[in-house]
Amino acid sequence: MQLNLYKTFFNSYFSNSEFETQFNEAIKLLTPKKKIFFIGNGGSNSICSHMMEDYGKIAGYKTYTFSDASLITCYANDYGYEHAMEEWIKLHIEQEDVLVAISSSGNSKNIINAVNVAKEKGCNVVSLSGFKNNNTLKTLGDVNFYLEVENYGIVECYHQIILHAILDELALIRKIG
Repeated sequence: MQLNLYKTFFNSYFSNSEFETQFNEAIKLLTPKKKIFFIGNGGSNSICSHMMEDYGKIAGYKTYTFSDASLITCYANDYGYEHAMEEWIKLHIEQEDVLVAISSSGNSKNIINAVNVAKEKGCNVVSLSGFKNNNTLKTLGDVNFYLEVENYGIVECYHQIILHAILDELALIRKIG
């Protein structure tokens, strides 16, 4: 039964001390920031749109995502799909901003290219990836959340849970501070 896979993975992933360490590092990294950029493809892009809205509305961040169809087709047409997000990031992100990069496989070239540009500009990166242990994205972030399971449902759901849990903590900190 698939539900058992979700239950088993949930219990092992969220009770892991490495997850708690990464979670706390993400909180420290994001707390003082004002602008957060979210990037992803497909289902991950939907998570980006959702998180962009919530991080702005609930925690008061200035947030951006590369999810508008006209924007995506404009940049993809002019620069090619693999470079579309990279060019958008070049134009908008500034030193000290944070890029949240989501890729289930961790090997999407457009995401990797955008992360590299953000790092070159002096930005911090929080990565969320899954599937194979040797995926590229899992090594590029300042904080890297990795789910070792080849199941889109689990990877995408848990990426959203992780980002919501971080948001809940940040909202408390920013209201108290």
